[in-house]
Amino acid sequence: MLFSSTTFLYLFLPSVVFLYYTVCRKSRFMQNLLLLAASLFFYAWGEPKFVLVMLLSITANWFFGLLVEKFRKNKAVSRIVIFFVVAFNLGILFIFKYLDFTADILNRALGASITLREIALPIGISFFTFQAMSYVLDVYREKGSVQKNILYVGLYISFFPQLIAGPIVRYETVAKEIQSRKETLDDFFDGFARFVVGLAKKVLLANSFAVLADSAFDSTEVISAGFGWLGALAYTFQIFFDFSGYSDMAIGMGRMFGFHFLENFNYPYVSTSVSEFWRRWHISLGTWFRDYLYFPLGGSRVKKGRMVFNLFAVWFLTGLWHGANFTFIVWGLMYFVLITVEKLTGFDKKEKISRLLKWVYTMFFVVVGWVLFRAESLSAAAGYLKSMFFLGSGGVIDPMFKGYLAQNAVLFAVGIIACTPVLKNIKKHIKPSMAFDIFRAVCLIALLVLSAASLVSSSYNPFIYFNF
Repeated sequence: MLFSSTTFLYLFLPSVVFLYYTVCRKSRFMQNLLLLAASLFFYAWGEPKFVLVMLLSITANWFFGLLVEKFRKNKAVSRIVIFFVVAFNLGILFIFKYLDFTADILNRALGASITLREIALPIGISFFTFQAMSYVLDVYREKGSVQKNILYVGLYISFFPQLIAGPIVRYETVAKEIQSRKETLDDFFDGFARFVVGLAKKVLLANSFAVLADSAFDSTEVISAGFGWLGALAYTFQIFFDFSGYSDMAIGMGRMFGFHFLENFNYPYVSTSVSEFWRRWHISLGTWFRDYLYFPLGGSRVKKGRMVFNLFAVWFLTGLWHGANFTFIVWGLMYFVLITVEKLTGFDKKEKISRLLKWVYTMFFVVVGWVLFRAESLSAAAGYLKSMFFLGSGGVIDPMFKGYLAQNAVLFAVGIIACTPVLKNIKKHIKPSMAFDIFRAVCLIALLVLSAASLVSSSYNPFIYFNF
């Protein structure tokens, strides 16, 4: 079930909110039980059998948490428990996401004849697996108290707002709020407003850019360099509004129920270095790898050779986390090379290079990277990049480029404004008033109506991170 579906908007979410604030209002236990039941139902909507995977993850990590707490003073035993925590969670991820990929590599490289299982991928498995691991790891690091009640561990891992596309909520962020959160009217309405903005990003912007991106990437004809760049830019906007819109909806719904998730995006397309871009993009994933992998390996406070290895490990696994395809691995390794060079040369501190040139350099590689991310294979990515860099036979500009550019000029203008902090900065200079509150309410209502109308009138509603 997608947030941007009529079933979710008209039935599921209103029902959960109504029951939460009426029938279950006087009991925190009942509210948490409702949210857990609703989350499992939400997850089971697409493929009921995968709820068993979710329940296995909840039960195992709840048990691991108890073991870590019990043997906390015995470092040797607690480390053995952590080993099994990592092995269990990554084992589940490997079976469902990487088993066929690995078998295919062995078949090609060694001439093996391993039968591919064609195992279906549980939605959001990468997100909830990392979240489940962070629960036990945070208990081990004493960043949050152990939950002896399995229902609360289940709620943390399966909570529907962030279940299938993040942000990856750290246990220490919401440990206290699971039992002692405080819902307020201001939080509810601010959360609802955030949800509406996220919905508009997804439905009105991401879905519109997706039409153009699909036309370019899925074209069966040779495309021109101009159309190649136009399609790549369209996908650059699509993936941002798709993913950040989903994060906005998740954060907004969390606040509606009294939970305060951390931000997941901070205007990444204004970055003036690749390192800065990754401090602003998918923040919850970046900080997860930083805190649970990069720092434990030694981070940057080691010899340069070891630091390079640490960066390699992080970015190889970051690429692999996104999918079982060589395109994602190469995409991750591209960022490894760029960020390593930036760290070794002190690129961020080079004031002689203008911010404009730094921004152009950053966005050039971001756009090229999204081509790798979007392509279905390395050969497809290579073919698309050849067209973009005038190495194909499609010429510089073709009628497709002219037609799509004319049709989507306004969309690109809106997209550029919406992915920068321009509106946020304007809002800072507006004094609070009744007139502004009314204007804001009217804008939100208009966005909600337009988004709902778009969902009803169109069946085209792709979601990039659905299977991650």
